[in-house]
This record gives sequence, structure tokens and C-alpha cells, in this order.
Amino acid sequence: MNETPTIHPALLPAGLADVLPPEAERQARSSEAIMDCFSAHGYQRVTPPLLEFEESLFSGSGAALAEQTFRLMDPESQRMMGLRADTTPQIGRLATSRLAAVPRPLRLAYCGQVLHVRGTQLQPERQLSQAGIELIGHDTAAADAEIILTAIAALEAVGLKDLSVDLTIPRLVPSLLDEVPAHLHPALAHALDRKDAAAVAELGGAQTTLLLSLLSSSGSASRAVPALLSADLPAAARAQAKRLAEVVSAVQTVLPGLQLTVDPVEFRGYRYHTGVSMTIFATGQQMELGRGGRYLCGDAEPATGITLYPDSIIRLAPPLALRPRLYLPHGTSPADAQNARVRGYATVPGLAPEAAPGDEARRLGCSHLLFEGVITALS
Repeated sequence: MNETPTIHPALLPAGLADVLPPEAERQARSSEAIMDCFSAHGYQRVTPPLLEFEESLFSGSGAALAEQTFRLMDPESQRMMGLRADTTPQIGRLATSRLAAVPRPLRLAYCGQVLHVRGTQLQPERQLSQAGIELIGHDTAAADAEIILTAIAALEAVGLKDLSVDLTIPRLVPSLLDEVPAHLHPALAHALDRKDAAAVAELGGAQTTLLLSLLSSSGSASRAVPALLSADLPAAARAQAKRLAEVVSAVQTVLPGLQLTVDPVEFRGYRYHTGVSMTIFATGQQMELGRGGRYLCGDAEPATGITLYPDSIIRLAPPLALRPRLYLPHGTSPADAQNARVRGYATVPGLAPEAAPGDEARRLGCSHLLFEGVITALS
């Protein structure tokens, strides 16, 4: 008789992990520091549900996330539901339904967990934290720049410095591929992704010269923007290039020292974006700290936003100082305990008398001891 093997209770599915003390508290405090910064910049917090009916979850920009979404049957309604893989489409639903009558521009912020069907080689985790902002109802360079500047402020609020922003126009290359035979599109897109000039020259056809000029213009914004503006672009693409130049100028006016780069041929991962888009990095690191850009909210209303990744941010940010843990021997008065908390300590009360309070404090991971009314640091 075959028996089902016993699974150890600590074993979790691939891509999922427990977060233990004190890391869980550091993650929570980092996320709240980010959200506090968003709030200070006028973004109001919303909390959409983890699950929605497929019809609403996959409408508009959400359609691009269908393959990464877990599905299950709702036992109440007998309708299929999806567990969100990204929060931005949910914000779009809120903006076009329950918040449709709220004056524009609408500034919303969110923070929560998402779940992906599959991880990637660079990011095997499937449960991820997101903290983001969306600015809805305003199609201007000032709105795009505001999103970038607010995200930089939030990252600086958790101690990150030397940040860089990579800008792109995801619809630029796809719009140029109309002049190239359809069967060559996948190979040409792959060549552009790899920055393989030789392959682009072989596959680009009538667009070879233009694509090669765009490929060579990638780099610092001070060099890339003039090159992009001088390129022989179609009218629609030229308008987007001008918008990108306006965004760069607006950001540099406020943060002249911020490192800005432009990659005109980058469009990987920007599944539903329609205009100027951005990815934020820490200088010298390959890990993405945030990604976003312009899109259509509900297929019609202009919007822009960015999602920050607290799981990645905490790996690079300076460790947040947590409350020192103070052991309160059994019998400590409530007034003394409250006074210690007001002074910034996390109090750990003894539940029974002990002969050696210092030893008990160390056993419980405390850094300080309250003894005879005096707080003492433990060696």
C-alpha cells in the first residue's frame, strides 16, 4: 500500500518563504516609510482586495497579466476569480468605477502583496511586495516627472542614495516594426534587446538605418535626448520623443544631480505602457527598485504611475534601527513599563519571578534590562 509522504511543516512551495523576526518588522517599517512619503506628496492610500472576478481583473491593462495570475473558483458565486499579479490594474478599476466622479488629477497610493504563477531566473520569488502610486487624469510631462520625483523621494526616505533612472518609450520600436516583414519581428526584437547591431543591420530592412541610430543613442540623457530628437522618426514617435525630452528637463530642474539614462529600444516588461516609462536602480546595482510609466486607465483615461519593490529595496537600503528590546522583571509597575515604551523601547515583561533577570533578558534576545528603576544595556 502506497502512503502519501509526510511533508515537513516548514516546507513551502517554490518561490514562497516565511519572513521571520526581525526581518519582518524591518520590511513593514520600510514599506510604511515609503507610504508615509507618498502620503506627504498628496497620494491617498487605497487597499483593493487580493481576489477579483476575472472579468474585472483582466480588463484594460490587466489583460497583459493573465498568464501570471493564479485562478480559482469562487464557491459562493461559482464564477472564476484571479489572485492579483499586479496592483496597478486594480487601481484602474477603482478610478473608473467607485472613484469616477472624484476630481482629476487623481493621486492614489497602495501597498500590498501580489502572487505570480512563475518566478524568473533573476527573481525566483513568486510572492512579492509592491508599494506604488498612480496619477490619473493628466497627460503631461509634469505628471510623468512628478511620478519619478516622488519615487526618488520615497527611496531616499528609507536611506537609499546614488539612484539612477532609466527612461524609455515602449511603443517606439513596435511602431517602427510595421515597415519590417512580420516573420522577422521576433528575431529583430531579440536583436534589439541584446543590443546586437550586426543582427539589427541584417534584419532591419527599410528601418535599419533608423534602428541602428536609436541603438547607438542609448546612454546618458544629455547625449541620448538630442540624438533621439534629431532622428528621422514618424510623427507619432517624434511626439513621444519630445515628451521624453520634456520629462528629462522637468526632472533635472528639481534634481539636477540625478543620473538619468535613456534606452530608446527597450520595451521588455512594459506590457501595457503607452508612453514615457521608467525603471529605477541603485547606481552600480542590477536589481530593479521600481518600474512604471504612462498607460491608459480603463482603456481611455490617461494615467501614469510607478511600482516600487520593497523586497528588493530592503536588501540595498541601510538596516533600519528597530526598537531596542527591554526586559521588565516580573512585578514591574505598568507606569514604568509605559514610560519605557514612550522612551522608544520594546518592552518584554517577565511572566514569573526569576533569580537572574539579566540571564533571562539575554535568553529572550533583549538588549536592555530594567533593574531597580534603571535601564541598563546588557553586554
